Amino acid sequence: MTRKELTQVFDAFDDMHILIIGDVMVDSYLWGDVNRISPEAPVPIIATTGRENRLGGAANVALNIQSLGATPILCSVIANDEAGDIFKNLLEENNLPSQGIVSASQRKTTVKTRIISQNQHLLRIDEEENTPLDSVLEKKLQAHIEDLLNTYKIDAIIFEDYDKGVLTPASILKTVELAQNKGIPTLVDPKKRNFLDYKGVTFFKPNLKEFREGAKVDVSSDDKEGMLNATKQFISEQGIRNFMVTMAEKGVMIINNKEHHFIPAEVRDIADVSGAGDTVISVSALCLASALESKLVAGIANMAGGLVCEHPGVVPIDKQELLEECFIKLTN
Repeated sequence: MTRKELTQVFDAFDDMHILIIGDVMVDSYLWGDVNRISPEAPVPIIATTGRENRLGGAANVALNIQSLGATPILCSVIANDEAGDIFKNLLEENNLPSQGIVSASQRKTTVKTRIISQNQHLLRIDEEENTPLDSVLEKKLQAHIEDLLNTYKIDAIIFEDYDKGVLTPASILKTVELAQNKGIPTLVDPKKRNFLDYKGVTFFKPNLKEFREGAKVDVSSDDKEGMLNATKQFISEQGIRNFMVTMAEKGVMIINNKEHHFIPAEVRDIADVSGAGDTVISVSALCLASALESKLVAGIANMAGGLVCEHPGVVPIDKQELLEECFIKLTN
């Protein structure tokens, strides 16, 4: 592509609306210094220097969509608890709409607390509930989804699945059907529980570990022929149009019924891989909605995932930084 064409693609993001459905959470950070080992047990003592709460899970996808210039519409369930209040305040602070958020007294808002020292991730503490939504909440959320689809011109739908119970087989099936009827592309960042419930989606993006576990296949990133055979069979059985698997230091592979591409990882100064998958699915959604060819979608998303890994903690992609990287590596 030329610089002008790439610029036009990125400028067009500003007019897009992306519906994000899935598990949201609060990413909490405790920063500090480690200078000694505890006399009580062989564990480091961290002297705290700061605390910070950020939006996580599907909400981090919304932040990435917003950072890329598009309008995110977030749809999820949180609890009527202290963490839920923190989450709603974070939405307001980040100028994200909350009309798609359902509050429920019987749920628990997910909080992931990361303890970090000198840019090193020492420990993570998870407070969560991962049981599927009950039928009442499921129907309430589905009504929200349908209302949002009827209210806004949606350019793509992202299912952001963290296995916390917000996405259920029934709601996935109904939403995919609605999207197909409206001609809206659907993208999935899957986890194990619902892995086989996303039949007919436009774009399916697991990492290699998730693919092995979810599809019950024994494949290696070093075995390209084995990867191709396994993914061809999977997309045929599931009716998936595009399949992209991320393979860490081995890069990504994207495949559809016409072509496939292996795109190598780039050398990066990795600080933290947290949130990279959120960035990859966000960039993929906007590129897919822009009707880019599959190799370009994978290439741009791969670069974006690498860029956010250079920053500690979960951070959204910087649009201009990504565009500059694309100028260097993708233009002719």
